[in-house]
Amino acid sequence: MNEIIKNEIQKIFKNHELDREFIPGKSKIPLAAPSFGADEVEDALESMLTTWVTMGDKVRSFEEKFQEYVNSKNAIMVNSGSSANLLALSILTNPLFEDKIERGSSIITPAVTWATTVSPIVNVGCEPLFVDVDLDTLCINTDLLEDAISEKTSCIMPVHLMGHPCDTKKISKLALEKNLRLVEDSCEAHGASIEGKKVGTFGDIGTFSFFMSHHITTMEGGMLVTDNENIAEIGKSLRTFGWTREMEKKKEINEKYSHIDPRFLFVNLGYNLRPTELQGAFGRHQIKKLDSLIQHRRETARYWNERLMKYSDNLLLPTRNLENHVFFGYAITITENAPFSRKEMTDFLELKGIETRPIMSGNFTEQPVSKLLQWKKHDELKNSKLIMRNSFFIGNHLQILEKEREYVADTFDEFFKQQR
Repeated sequence: MNEIIKNEIQKIFKNHELDREFIPGKSKIPLAAPSFGADEVEDALESMLTTWVTMGDKVRSFEEKFQEYVNSKNAIMVNSGSSANLLALSILTNPLFEDKIERGSSIITPAVTWATTVSPIVNVGCEPLFVDVDLDTLCINTDLLEDAISEKTSCIMPVHLMGHPCDTKKISKLALEKNLRLVEDSCEAHGASIEGKKVGTFGDIGTFSFFMSHHITTMEGGMLVTDNENIAEIGKSLRTFGWTREMEKKKEINEKYSHIDPRFLFVNLGYNLRPTELQGAFGRHQIKKLDSLIQHRRETARYWNERLMKYSDNLLLPTRNLENHVFFGYAITITENAPFSRKEMTDFLELKGIETRPIMSGNFTEQPVSKLLQWKKHDELKNSKLIMRNSFFIGNHLQILEKEREYVADTFDEFFKQQR
């Protein structure tokens, strides 16, 4: 790339850093901040200047780096984390997949989740069975899992919500014993692990998202990882129209159907979930930053835990498994006996410039869209209902430095002082 262009890009990002002055009470603390810089933009711009922008070598480069990072045999990049979930369940229900999940079967998933964990279950003709979550982790309550399994159950789809890893060892053991498929929604948990093993690699398939607000970003984008070669092979075909171009066995298939142009040989139903080279360019630089970005989030969360622990009678804080948690955000649940409401606290934080947000979709069974779906629940979802009303999170990202994190803690102190 032209050195003048590169220098200008570098200068722009340096100016961004210089302009980022935090003024307590005036500056905003957003939920998310972009983690990319000049290197990503230069690489993406290079693709644009060559005019080759659709999926190619840069996407494959990122796939290779990501599968190496999580220690998986296969990584398939798609255009979003939502598409990764759709692709995962489309593979497992595909006619060419041995022991496929049958339409009408039940897939167990947590009641507190994001909409695009639930939608793909319905999209492939299965029925969500919602199970309650733990209050301290926001993840599926594994003590309820075995009792929730029935003859109709085909798959468990836990969500590593807010970056906290589920008890995937217990879940994967149960899935193996009951002969169930396991799909890990790891879209908010890049780099989280259990005893050194990365989330997303315990089950049949793991999914990830690279939306702007996530630990690393490709603007939009997602990834599916698997050690199962058959899953990977079907996934590569379904990702792009159902054709053979990216399949490992394409030569063998092409020879079998030699009367059809191999460039346009379709062996399966499919979608167009391809990412672009711009996304691949971003990803292959972002992955190198992931561990340091996670460390920054953990340090901020530890600081807030220490400062806010004195309010533990009224606040449930994310204090469990800190060595494995990657903190998509900093989640807080107001206890049922607290003398104030979530709205009172979040209104105060917003007034002070600290952006807040509910925990994902909350209790999904209370969302209006649930009236359009056929679903079941395992129990009364007591914790999920509380989270729907009493939980929220604030941003935890690389732009929250010493001044910002102190201001956030001081603002909580001010709120509780007013309560007294």
